[in-house]
Amino acid sequence: MRLLHRKDDGGFCLVQCPENQTPHYAILSHTWIGDDGEVTFEDMMDGNAHLKAASYNKILFCVEQAAKDGLEYSWVDTCCINKSSSAELQEAITTMFAWYRKASRCYVYLSDVSTTQGPLWESTFRNSRWFTRGWTLQELIAPTSVEFFSVRGTRLGDKKSLETLIHEITGISHQALRGADMSDFSVTERLSWAENRQTQRKEDKAYSLLGIFGVFMPLIYGEGSNAFIRLQEEIEKKHADVARQNELLSKLPVVPQATFNSLENQHRSTCLQGTRVELLREILEWADGPDKSCIFWLNGIAGTDDSQDVS
Repeated sequence: MRLLHRKDDGGFCLVQCPENQTPHYAILSHTWIGDDGEVTFEDMMDGNAHLKAASYNKILFCVEQAAKDGLEYSWVDTCCINKSSSAELQEAITTMFAWYRKASRCYVYLSDVSTTQGPLWESTFRNSRWFTRGWTLQELIAPTSVEFFSVRGTRLGDKKSLETLIHEITGISHQALRGADMSDFSVTERLSWAENRQTQRKEDKAYSLLGIFGVFMPLIYGEGSNAFIRLQEEIEKKHADVARQNELLSKLPVVPQATFNSLENQHRSTCLQGTRVELLREILEWADGPDKSCIFWLNGIAGTDDSQDVS
């Protein structure tokens, strides 16, 4: 996973982090600027990120807000993914839901919300373009901590304090907004959350839902609406597999209890006939044998502090 690391001088640079050693990080959720206005991975490598002022300011906001929250690392989709690599893009889209879920903080940057006071604030918040985009659905649902900020970087609230308002805007259930497992919601309900959302490319309408449904499929940009057909097939396949698994489990014979219940017999003071015969044999061999040791250790289960001696 590639992250932005804040330097001591306030600047930032890209660093590659091993998957099993990923530090705590903040993540940005935003709407993209058209006409190649976003800072890309190549811009970061070439040192030209600052030339795209509007996009650069979003990244700078994320890095600085993360620092205020005690986080040195941040992730921004526009510049942390090398989109010229199809393999890297496939991995990023496949794991993006998990990346947002693992983030310590998610900052929603609302570029079309500037007012923060009075009745006008709620109106602009409700009508923000952010609530109409396909990719921002998982960015709202996946993270535990989601905070909303105006274009000036003023904090508007978080997913918890604005829950009722967000529910009214999106139709997403309160349980889903609170982090309930996606499998708790029907396929129909989850699809309804994305019904009125738009993506720049037709294929992304399907790809942006992979994490919501917990399915995987290769990206084929250029397939158009066929991507959604493939998504539906993967969803049906997953649910068929689960149904088949449940059917098989239901047919397995159930044993009321084991032949020997160690829990019920753990406090008995006498041995049961036919049990631990090898231990009795070892004790007899020790007692009659040439070994002059006066102690025979009885070793209990590791970690139970149950070893005893016979003398």
